[in-house]
Amino acid sequence: MFNPSLIGLLGFVLGAFGVFGWSLILLLPWRPTSTHEQIEPEQSSHSASNLKDVTVLIPARNEAEFIRHTLEAVHAQGTGLKIFVIDDQSTDQTALLARANGAQVISGVAPPVGWSGKLWALEQGLREVRTAYTLLLDADIALSPGIIAALLDKATKEQCSLVSIMAAPPLNNLVERSFMPAFIFFFKLLYPFGLTNKPASSMAAAAGGCILVETKALRAVGAFASLHNALIDDCTLAARIKHAGNKIWLGLSHSVRSQRGYPRLETVWEMVSRTAYTQLNYSLPLLILCTVIMISMFWFGPFLFLLLPDDQKAYMLCAAAWLVMYLAYRPTLAYFHCSPIWVFALPVIGTLYLAMTWTSAIRYWRGERARWKDRRYESKTDY
Repeated sequence: MFNPSLIGLLGFVLGAFGVFGWSLILLLPWRPTSTHEQIEPEQSSHSASNLKDVTVLIPARNEAEFIRHTLEAVHAQGTGLKIFVIDDQSTDQTALLARANGAQVISGVAPPVGWSGKLWALEQGLREVRTAYTLLLDADIALSPGIIAALLDKATKEQCSLVSIMAAPPLNNLVERSFMPAFIFFFKLLYPFGLTNKPASSMAAAAGGCILVETKALRAVGAFASLHNALIDDCTLAARIKHAGNKIWLGLSHSVRSQRGYPRLETVWEMVSRTAYTQLNYSLPLLILCTVIMISMFWFGPFLFLLLPDDQKAYMLCAAAWLVMYLAYRPTLAYFHCSPIWVFALPVIGTLYLAMTWTSAIRYWRGERARWKDRRYESKTDY
């Protein structure tokens, strides 16, 4: 029924394509697998840093679990900070704890039709900002002392209108150690930091957990109203700022850490499927292309010997696939102090991320654009 020679040839072509894909990633001049885009505070104490030019906006919806630690870390950054927590209709003790920990609390109202909850909360907070810089900080982000001063120094010395940090994820259990370094790895492949930070490139990206932005640049592009229904709001904001002629910078830091844990695969699945199909611009051809590429790179390349057990060239191709896959993933594993053995789990992890992307697409086709914090965003609504 099936021609074994034809199947073998197809498998070899896909395997070779997979090896080519990994090799190409390693050879790209902007080095998407590198982790050299980093920023850390100086070792000396920054408790006396004058941060009067910065206002911190923290949108929060049912974040009582994290808000105390987040605010304690913000207060430790220096003096002069203005701190606003925008309580997005929380039903827990978020507002009470925020006030008790020295923040000014804005009682948010329900978002208008077409707005995401986070962006509407930030829009309400921005009305209170009178400083040159605004720090957009998620309610579950913990900052090490001195990092805001380091971000401000980066912005002023390099004339960046937006400086963003991809928060270090928690790595406290098997699920987190399996999926979170890979999440950063895949994000950097989709949005290469090297291109993002290059003024001549059109690539723009940011990490929404921690963004320091020049207030006048933010307002000049229409602030949050200009991206009110964007689900990948961080990258959309970065694109608005950069395409207006401003310089942006995105990097990593161990001094910006996410407190939100992922104890089960289900929690990672929900986090990724919320926006995965959005990243593909809701395009079925792109989804199919992504599927073919990932299957070639994660399965036909490293496991071709299972399809062609008597072909020596297949074994050589598999060895090459594992080598280039390791070289690509090694910088991320090293940055997060993970064992290089984790590279052997990457095919399974990558396949599960692909399944999460298909989940996102299926939800979109059924009329659900995304869901987050008990809010559902329709895919059929015209904004």
